[in-house]
Amino acid sequence: MLGLPEPITACLFDLDGVLTTTATLHMAAWKQTFDEFLRAREGSGYRPFDQDDYDQHVDGRPRADGVREFLHSRGITLTEGSAEDPSDAQTVNGVGNRKNDLLLELVKERGVSAYPGSVRYLEAVRDAGLAIGVVTASQNAEAVLAAANLDQFVRARIDGLVVADQGLRGKPAPDSYLAGARALGVEPARAAVFEDALAGVRAGRAGAFGFVVGVDRVGQAAALREHGADLAVTDLADLLTPVP
Repeated sequence: MLGLPEPITACLFDLDGVLTTTATLHMAAWKQTFDEFLRAREGSGYRPFDQDDYDQHVDGRPRADGVREFLHSRGITLTEGSAEDPSDAQTVNGVGNRKNDLLLELVKERGVSAYPGSVRYLEAVRDAGLAIGVVTASQNAEAVLAAANLDQFVRARIDGLVVADQGLRGKPAPDSYLAGARALGVEPARAAVFEDALAGVRAGRAGAFGFVVGVDRVGQAAALREHGADLAVTDLADLLTPVP
């Protein structure tokens, strides 16, 4: 009924782009942040941040890792700074904090909503008795889940705050997903991972999880499979078996 192999007893979901529409807000906040940074550094001839940059270097990663990875792709190195850096600081953390400020503005302006198909799937997973966890690089996950009324489904949450507190490596390393499996008390082989980010799919495969579902919101189904997804769907509801 759930489109999962028989041994699976737990589901670990990424948040932005899998359960909620906030991935588009993240992309918009990153683009504004990096375009402003590059324009100030390189002038009007700079090459703008685009969807491919987001997919390859930022999506699914902890905030500072995303800043570092993207800037490295453009041959730029910044000092790390600290988590308390102001959003105009020319440091990895400063750039990341600028992005977070813009994201919070967009969330306040546009609100947070869940994909209807994802809600249907969560309901089906819960009704089938499988454990549900959320694994995300976002440090705003608790507020986003509550705003989208999804916290009612979630038994364990491994977010950016937990990753930092426990010193876990961010995706594409499997650490956060492995922490999610531990929090639910299941072996990775008995848990399914649901991801829209290439880094997240790689994390699920690296952690030897029993099943990895790629959620294709931007036309990258082939890339999701190449990075380790067992299958790719455009909506979680596509996994549900219709009732006769």
